[in-house]
Amino acid sequence: MKKLKELTDAKIESGRQANPEFMRGVDAIIKQEKAFEQGKNAIKIGQKAPSFELPNPQGKFISLPALLAKGPVVITFYRGNWCPYCNLQLRALQARLDDIYALGATLVAISPQVPDGSLTKDEISKMDFIVLSDQDAKVALQYGVAWEVPEFLAEHMRVGRKLDLDKINNGNANVLPIPATFIVGRNGVVSWRYVNVDYRTRSEPDEIIEALKTLP
Repeated sequence: MKKLKELTDAKIESGRQANPEFMRGVDAIIKQEKAFEQGKNAIKIGQKAPSFELPNPQGKFISLPALLAKGPVVITFYRGNWCPYCNLQLRALQARLDDIYALGATLVAISPQVPDGSLTKDEISKMDFIVLSDQDAKVALQYGVAWEVPEFLAEHMRVGRKLDLDKINNGNANVLPIPATFIVGRNGVVSWRYVNVDYRTRSEPDEIIEALKTLP
């Protein structure tokens, strides 16, 4: 099985071949955002994870305390089912879900999409982990991973991809989460994290599993 990085690298290269000018623009934005230390306020290892209660696609509210009562929780923030890099990540996590569950953990994926739009009828809808809707990005903000999307990218999504994020995210068209993953132990404390403003790169499922193995 290919590593997630191999898949995302291939996707990036495909994008460079199809639209080199756009990808050069993305490279410039990511370089600038990293220079400004975007994501520096993300919750750190050893800090208490902010609590939350968010709706799933059926409108049922799921809380972090209720999940922690069962064991450690892996929380991953993703942009939405319209993002090809997010889809690669979620498929990779789905493929290792049995290993995550075997370690007593629960996987939760959070995006700004409205509850009835967080899943589609494609492969993502068949995934077995919990998907929650953070429409106003308040939870992403609490975790320090809310990102005001630069106009260059916003225009590409709006014009180039015909995405109506205002509708998809129920009024939130400008703020998306930095793709980030946190492992929260039973005690509610963050024991591991991955945060990167470059939305084209993600944490490897193997890294998450190895980090779960170190939990007491």
